[in-house]
Amino acid sequence: MSKILTGNMTSKGQVTIPAAMRQNFGFKVGAAVEFFQAGSYVGVRPVQHAAQAPKSGFGMIKAKVKQVPADFDVASLSAKSHKNTQSKPA
Repeated sequence: MSKILTGNMTSKGQVTIPAAMRQNFGFKVGAAVEFFQAGSYVGVRPVQHAAQAPKSGFGMIKAKVKQVPADFDVASLSAKSHKNTQSKPA
């Protein structure tokens, strides 16, 4: 069952969200929130910006190895490897 807490509204329509709920839902100072109506209830939730909610997983995993330059020629590795195997005596 959900926890129900009460508070008072100021003359400006402001309501304080209890600290435990702010921490639980990740509300930060200055964060944007959105209000919604669900039947006879009013809800509030943090706004998910595009950077927070990616539409795909592309680029989400960061490699721990050194990145390969964009102009890297893979064929150069094959040529070096081929030269090394030919120059070694059997």
